[in-house]
Amino acid sequence: MSSLRTEERLDLLRDLSRMGSQGRAESEDAGRLARTFHPVPEHLRMLDPDVVIVVGPRGSGKTEIFRALADANLLDALAREARVGRLPPGDHTQWVKAYPLGRDGFDAGGLRRFLDGHCREPHAMQELWFAYLVRLLRDHLGEDVRSTLGELLGAPAGAPGQVHSAFRAANEAPLLALDELDVRLERDESYLYVAYDELDVLGGADWDAMASGIMGLVAFWATYARRWRRIRPKVFLRTDLFDRFAVSGGADLAKLAAGRVDLSWSDRQLYAMLLRRMANTSVRLAGYVRGARSVVEWREDPALGLLPSLTRWTHARPIIERMVGPYMGANKKKGLSYRWPLAHVRDGRSRAVPRPLVRLFEEAARIEVDNPNAVRGMRILAPTSLRKAIDRVSREHVDHARDEWQWIDALKSHLGGLLVPADRRNVEHLLEDCGSWEPGPPFDDPRDLLDYCVDVGILRQRPDDRIDASDLFLFGLGLKRKGGVRKR
Repeated sequence: MSSLRTEERLDLLRDLSRMGSQGRAESEDAGRLARTFHPVPEHLRMLDPDVVIVVGPRGSGKTEIFRALADANLLDALAREARVGRLPPGDHTQWVKAYPLGRDGFDAGGLRRFLDGHCREPHAMQELWFAYLVRLLRDHLGEDVRSTLGELLGAPAGAPGQVHSAFRAANEAPLLALDELDVRLERDESYLYVAYDELDVLGGADWDAMASGIMGLVAFWATYARRWRRIRPKVFLRTDLFDRFAVSGGADLAKLAAGRVDLSWSDRQLYAMLLRRMANTSVRLAGYVRGARSVVEWREDPALGLLPSLTRWTHARPIIERMVGPYMGANKKKGLSYRWPLAHVRDGRSRAVPRPLVRLFEEAARIEVDNPNAVRGMRILAPTSLRKAIDRVSREHVDHARDEWQWIDALKSHLGGLLVPADRRNVEHLLEDCGSWEPGPPFDDPRDLLDYCVDVGILRQRPDDRIDASDLFLFGLGLKRKGGVRKR
């Protein structure tokens, strides 16, 4: 069996440590997305003009798929991978971001003030989304139409109350403007996709404001998605928000929900994504991955680079074993290496998504570069490096969770040091003052908050009702558990 020289191993590790951008799609360079974004045909059904809602848990790729289409102009390349009927070519399709808009949109404080002032008007939030859509599409409107809508287009974006008042004062003009635009797009055989992302930060720490905003947005498009055939919405929603806010609103909402795309990841898709990341990072890493005796088939797309094909997730086994060895210790009692990564990046709902898996191997590579282990042959990672890496990934995962769950630091401070599995009543007791946390969680009753944490995968409830946590959240929340693979 051949063996890597020390410098060869270090070069491969350095490449492996640079697979992504700290695991965050929003920081991924647009020029690299073509070689890192993994096209899953089931996910790409969202390209169908009739699909409005795209649902997925944290880290499932909602932002990355949006950026691949809007920033990297990969529509034509991804259309080749999609299991969708005939799609318009890229030069007849434009993607625009409708939320977040930065200085061209409202902020959480402005939204709360608007909702306080219109709490008795059930359609006010729908009208507000309509108003900001017209403002977003101003450059697609004729000069005469923009003149007619001058007050609406000129209102300060950061003052949603003024924008809304101007919208109402314009009467039917906003509707006629978008009707005319839709007709022109149809005549030109073009599409305009309007995408809404990061809606989990819509109300800041105000759960009620976020709920009202999401329900208003979905209700708005439930009304107008059938009216406009070429102005097509894409609403990216975190799974728990969809389950809570987007499914109660009548027959029109039910139709939107029925046609949604769920960004769930099978083990086969996850390993295909990981291998693709590796192979497109560098020529030498591609050679190393493809040099394993596996049945993984590879093809090269002119835009997307190397694409692996796995019939089963176990087909990645020879590649993982080439990197780590067959076991997570001296023998199989410590775990099989090809099973270990997927098992340890799952949340409390047993869901695994790309971001933590990529970060696991990146961090393990960094650990090896800084403190090389005595690995031999063609291996580049020691099992102990992967075990140390999962703690780093967990800490980072919880840190990044503040973007969506601003109260998670308070949760961590109350649960830190807890040995899990723990009796549910004990955990509820630790959370009993959650109603006074600042920023506050969505529920002020400890039982409801605990149920929510289980529902979104932060924690896990065992069949005997004891509360546990997956490794993805364990270290980041400061929880403890006996046993595991030796770290040193």
